[in-house]
Amino acid sequence: MSLMKSIVCPRPGDLEIREVARPVRAENEVRVRIRRIGICGTDFHIFEGSHPYLAYPRIMGHELAGEIIEAPAGSRFSSGDPVIINPYISCGTCRACKTGKPNCCSNIAVLGVHRDGGMCEEVAVPDGNLLPADGLSLDACATVEFLAIGAHAVRRGQIGPQDRLLVVGAGPIGLGVALFARLAGAEVYIQDLDEARLKQACSIALGCQPLVVGAGADREIATLTGGNGFDAVFDATGNLSSIQAGFARVAHGGRYVLVSVVNETVSFSDPEFHKREMSLIGSRNATAADFDSVIDAHKAGHIPLDRIITNRTDFDQVTEDLPRWSRDKTGLIKAMIAID
Repeated sequence: MSLMKSIVCPRPGDLEIREVARPVRAENEVRVRIRRIGICGTDFHIFEGSHPYLAYPRIMGHELAGEIIEAPAGSRFSSGDPVIINPYISCGTCRACKTGKPNCCSNIAVLGVHRDGGMCEEVAVPDGNLLPADGLSLDACATVEFLAIGAHAVRRGQIGPQDRLLVVGAGPIGLGVALFARLAGAEVYIQDLDEARLKQACSIALGCQPLVVGAGADREIATLTGGNGFDAVFDATGNLSSIQAGFARVAHGGRYVLVSVVNETVSFSDPEFHKREMSLIGSRNATAADFDSVIDAHKAGHIPLDRIITNRTDFDQVTEDLPRWSRDKTGLIKAMIAID
């Protein structure tokens, strides 16, 4: 049996380099050598033990760029082709899949969450879950998935030039929302507890305005919106109190888009909700159209990759670096693992 190296999270707070069996390719699957792995908030949550949809042990990693090792007959891919991996493995038969929403498939298996992911030397995935790199660098390919989540949320919120919106949470997902909302022509404000991270996000998503969480924030919001609130609010914090506070910041007739998820019950005032005729929208993962939007944005030069990828590591060092970054995220936007 052929073995490969992998990064395994056997339990919260622990990472190990282990040798595991190489994947056996099914008839419709492609073997892919992993070359880049983006470390995401999901990976930190898994390591910290706060992810709601996970069983241990788990090989993490779902922001992936790779190269084809072996493809089935008739595939559009050949050995050596660089590819972007869509980590959302859908069933193709449930109601969501049949209505063009495989991102919220009833039986979805996300690499690195519901099944072992890409912090390893190679994976086997369905041919339909691969996109050609189409001239993008390996680094850029590994950012497509997390940015697609932001692009999907903006599309779910039906954002356009007429909108003034608030993105709460200046991490990578919130940054993706802000970038694509700006590309849609909206007036965008970003709010975060961490003033340095907020400033960093606004320097990447040019044209966005910062709002620091704290005393006086609601008065500031009331002043800049004329007391009306925002046409759309996006929560990307993964924090229950933040999500619940966001309802009050949505304008009458506005939209509230929940991009993050918490393993708790969200409550809100029904009279206020109905008075505003607010639309409450869940946004989960991304679709092929969103991946295409991000690829197009990369090609057009709209994604400042050199400022988004702030930290780098390699396969042998990640068991030390990821726990350290989990404790201290100062200056961190996106960490990237390179396998050469």
